[in-house]
Amino acid sequence: MLLVTWDGVLICVSLIVAFIASFTALDTAGRVAVSHGLTARLWLVVSGTAMGIGIWAMHFIGMLAMMMPMTMRYDVRLTAISLGVAIAASILAFSQTVGNQQLTRRRLLSGSLIMGAGVVVMHYLGMNSLMISPAPHWDLTLVAISVLIAFFASGSALWLAFHLRQGDKNLLIMRGLASLLMGVAIAGMHYVGMAAATFDHTSRMYPRGASEQGLAVWVTIISLSILGLALLSSMLDAQLRAARLTAKLNRANLELRQLAMHDTLTTLPNRVMLEHKLDIAIKQATLHNGGFAVMYMDLDGFKAVNDTWGHHVGDRLLIAVAERLRHALDQQTLLARLGGDEFVLLYENGDANSACALAQKLVKITDAPFELDRYSLRVSLSVGIALFPQHGRNKQELMFNADSAMYHTKHSGRNGWCLFEPSMSTTAQHELELANDLWKAIERQEMRLFYQPKFRSNGSELMGFEALLRWEHPSRGLLMPDLFLPRAEKTGQIVALGNWVINEACRQLKQWHNKGHSRWTVSVNLSALQFHQRDLPDTVSQILAQHQLPSGALMLEITETIAMRDPEFSQQRIRELQQLGVNIAIDNFGIGYANLLHLKHLDASELKIDRSFINCLRADSEDATVVSAMLTLAQSLNLRMVAEGVETEEQQRLLTGLGFDALQGYLLGKPTPAERVNEFTASAALPDRVTKRLTPLTDA
Repeated sequence: MLLVTWDGVLICVSLIVAFIASFTALDTAGRVAVSHGLTARLWLVVSGTAMGIGIWAMHFIGMLAMMMPMTMRYDVRLTAISLGVAIAASILAFSQTVGNQQLTRRRLLSGSLIMGAGVVVMHYLGMNSLMISPAPHWDLTLVAISVLIAFFASGSALWLAFHLRQGDKNLLIMRGLASLLMGVAIAGMHYVGMAAATFDHTSRMYPRGASEQGLAVWVTIISLSILGLALLSSMLDAQLRAARLTAKLNRANLELRQLAMHDTLTTLPNRVMLEHKLDIAIKQATLHNGGFAVMYMDLDGFKAVNDTWGHHVGDRLLIAVAERLRHALDQQTLLARLGGDEFVLLYENGDANSACALAQKLVKITDAPFELDRYSLRVSLSVGIALFPQHGRNKQELMFNADSAMYHTKHSGRNGWCLFEPSMSTTAQHELELANDLWKAIERQEMRLFYQPKFRSNGSELMGFEALLRWEHPSRGLLMPDLFLPRAEKTGQIVALGNWVINEACRQLKQWHNKGHSRWTVSVNLSALQFHQRDLPDTVSQILAQHQLPSGALMLEITETIAMRDPEFSQQRIRELQQLGVNIAIDNFGIGYANLLHLKHLDASELKIDRSFINCLRADSEDATVVSAMLTLAQSLNLRMVAEGVETEEQQRLLTGLGFDALQGYLLGKPTPAERVNEFTASAALPDRVTKRLTPLTDA
C-alpha cells in the first residue's frame, strides 16, 4: 500500500474555506427572505452557487493536503463537471427549502437528498479525476459512512440556512456558529470519504492533466473570487436595504408628524399644533412684553349646506373656505382647523385695530359665493377676537374668551366680528356649564322620555308612541332637546344619549306589552352620527334581546336628509337593522332631495311627511295636491304614510280623506310621561278631547 501523509496547514485552509462558504451561503440566503420576484430568484442562485463552490473548493484543497511520493495530476474535464454538479445540487436544494415561506418535512427531506447526492457525486467524481493507475481501492464501510454524513450535513445546512434567513440582533453570531458547524460537518464527510481510498504501492500518475500546483492556483482564484464577490454583494445589498429602510422610516415619521399636527381634510394645522404655537407665542409675548390676537371663527349656514347637499359637498366647501382664508393671510399668521366648521387664527404682533381690520377682511372675502362645479354656495363668517394679555394670560382662557366673542357675533346677527368684552363670558360660561352637566346627565338619571301617541287616521286606535328626549336639569328645570342636542352632537355625546333613548324606550314598551298592550310600538329618532356608528346594529340587537321585544315593535326614524346623504350606505344599514326585526321610518319627508329611485331601494317601512306641509293644509290647495302626490308615491312603494304636526280637526279630516295610515300631533296628544299614557287609551275614540283633558307638560 502506498504511503500517504497529510499537510496540516492545507487541512486547516480547507476548513476555513468550508466556513467561509457556509457563512456566505447563509448570508446570501438571508437576502432571499427580504427580496421578491426576480431579485429573490437571483439571490437564490447566488446562495446556491456560493454553497456549491465552497464545498467543491474545500474538497480539492483537502485533496491537495493529501501528500504522495509523486506529483499528482487531475483530469480537468471531471474536475469541471464535479464543480458543476456541486453548484447545481446546491441551487436545487436551496430552491426546495430557502426559497419557500415554510419549511415542511417533505421539502427538507427532498432538499437534503438532492444536496447530499450532489455532494457525494461531486466528491467521488473529484476523486476519480485523480489521474492515477491503478485506481484506488475503496473501503465500502467508510464510503457508506461518508454518504450518511453527506446527507446529514446537507440536511443540517439547509435547515440552518432557512431558519437563519432573518433574526434579531444576535443574527451575525448565530450565523457564525452555524457556519462553523456546517463547515466541520462538510469537512468530516470529505475526509471520511478520502480515508476510504487506499492506493497500491505500484501506483503511477499519468503524465497528462493539470498538476496539483496549477489546480491549487485555479481553486484559490475561483473560489475566493466568487465567494468574496457573493459576500460583498450581500453586504452591499444589506447596506442599501438599511439605507432605503431608513429613508422610508424618515418619510413615515414626517407623514405621521403631518397627520398628528395637521387636519387631514384641509391640510391646515390642527388643534395640537395650534396649542403648541400658542404656548410659544405666550412665552415670547411675556418675555418681550408684547401681544397677539386669537380669532375664533365659525361658518354660518354650513350645517344647511351639509344637510341639503351631503357631506361630500360640505367637505369640498370646507376645503375651498380654507384655501380662500389661507390666501388672504401672510406666512407668519397661523390658521388652524379645530374640526367641523370651526377655525382659529393666531395673529402675532397684532393689536386691537389691526386684528379687527383683519377680521373684517376675512368676513368680507368669505361672504363671496363659492363655485363648486354645479353648486353655487354661500356661507358667512362669525369671528370672535381675544387679545393677549388683556383677555387672558393662558391659552385656555384666550380660546374660551375668543369663542365667547364668536358666539356673541352669532347671536348679534352673524356675518361679522366682535372683540371680546368681559360681559360676554357670562353667556359663554352658562353654555359651558350646561355642556359639562350634560356629561353627567345620564349617570345622574336626569334624562326623561316623553311619549307622543300615534293614532290610526280616524283616531279610533292607538298604534304606539314616538319617544322624545327631555332633560330634567336639577337647577334649570325641564329642558327641550334644542337646548342640549346641538352641543351633544358637537362633542359626540349624542351616540351615548341615543343608545340610552333606544334602551329606555324598549324597556318601557316591554312593560306596556306585559300589561296587555302587545300591539303597541315605539319609534325613536336617530341622529346622523348615531346612524353611521359601526356598532349600531350590535347595540340594537343587544337591547332587543335584553328586553325580549317581538319583531316590528321598535321603529327607528331617520330624516330624509340623513338617508339621502349616502344612499348606498343607507341601504346597507337599513337592511342590517331590518334583519334584526326593526322597522325604519323616513322622517321629514318632502323637504330634502330624495328621488324615487333611491327611495325604492331604501326598503323603509314608513314615510313621515314633514309638518311644514301640514301646517298650511287646506282643501283644494297646492299643499293638498303635493301631499296627495306623496301619498300616491308611498302607496306605490308599499310604504305606510304618517302625518305629524296635526293640530286641527280640519287637517285630520283632510288627511284621513286622502288616505293616510296614521296621524300624530297636538290634536291627538302632546308628548307625555310614560305614567300618563293610559289616558290616551281612554280617549282614543275622542281625539278632540284628549288635549283638553291632559295638562300640557311641554310646548314641543
